[in-house]
Amino acid sequence: MTAAVPAGGSVAPAEGRMLPWGRARALANRLPAPLPPQEVPLAGAAGRALAAPVLARAAVPGFDNSAMDGYAVRGGGPWRVTGRILAGCPDPGALRDRTAVEIATGAPVPAGADRVVPYEDADRAGNLVSAPAVGREHIRRRGEDASPGDLLVSAGGPVTPAVMGLAASAGLDTLTVARPPRVRVLLTGDEIVRAGIPGPGQVRDALGPLLPPLLAGFGAEVTGLDLIDDTAGPLTAAMAGAAEEVVIVCGSSSVGPADHLHAALSRLAATVHVDGVACRPGRPQLLAELGGARWAVGLPGNPFAALVAAYTLPQPLIAGLTGRGLPELPSALVSGATRPLPGQTRLVPVRWGAGSAVVVAHDRSGYLGAAALADALAIIEPGWTPTTPTGLIVLR
Repeated sequence: MTAAVPAGGSVAPAEGRMLPWGRARALANRLPAPLPPQEVPLAGAAGRALAAPVLARAAVPGFDNSAMDGYAVRGGGPWRVTGRILAGCPDPGALRDRTAVEIATGAPVPAGADRVVPYEDADRAGNLVSAPAVGREHIRRRGEDASPGDLLVSAGGPVTPAVMGLAASAGLDTLTVARPPRVRVLLTGDEIVRAGIPGPGQVRDALGPLLPPLLAGFGAEVTGLDLIDDTAGPLTAAMAGAAEEVVIVCGSSSVGPADHLHAALSRLAATVHVDGVACRPGRPQLLAELGGARWAVGLPGNPFAALVAAYTLPQPLIAGLTGRGLPELPSALVSGATRPLPGQTRLVPVRWGAGSAVVVAHDRSGYLGAAALADALAIIEPGWTPTTPTGLIVLR
């Protein structure tokens, strides 16, 4: 669904216009064009999305080396021990027939060596060492793991510590990664206080602490978080003045008397792609295109509903901006007190149990207690039954 908001008024997310939860996520991921990639030093690439495949620059291993501490031997035993080779030795030389050298793990193997006999398999008496005639080679040959130009990791995945170590071992100093989309968060609500115990009629801000680390975990760079007056003018001005690729507005996406996001989008001539999602909690959420490759996302003001909505629209949108598709979701049986809803997807907090994901009770849209104890959100579709495995969104 793509629709321009009529000028001068708000639009209610009518039941028939709401998108199914899965379609809304897929649309948020498909619509944006990926941002231009960056080449960054290896140490600064952690957690970023690979925008180009990782290709080996050097052979791995770079030379024949020992996989064990022991003796490098040539020919049939027993062997006469002629020396010792440690890691870092620039020239291990060559072995003559029926000779051996002590060798450390990772040290270069001398030319002519047939195998490395581990200490635990060897029997040494003076300068002679013997071992069974047959044994494993225990030599890691040059290039047996990777040769220059080999594909190590495909584009699109995250740069994990293992990816960084692999890239370094293959001679890379930089990686080409997606630029993280910049995100500004706008909190609306005259009743919100940012610190201390709220007074009468006030509510402590829960989304300010929740959203920035969550969005950063999705791959975004959160540039700021502003508290906006509950009127259409300041909200419109804040959205128009934001230079970030994504503006997330919290608490103004419904159709109550203090919900001004639809009016602001109308004034900004935005194109609304998602206006309500058929899920619970989190129905009043919104995705719009502001022009100039900028996006606006409306999230509910209730904390747990906002958490669910963050996984519904911002997560796939940020993935699309960094050139990544939707990840495959794990699945499991779900046990506990839950039920499907006709025509809607339920997102239910669960914890890992013995053989199933167990529902965490007390999952109200305005309370984060169940989510704080949960490992994942179970995706309860309208046709779900307790005997049917269902998808899970693992909580960060």
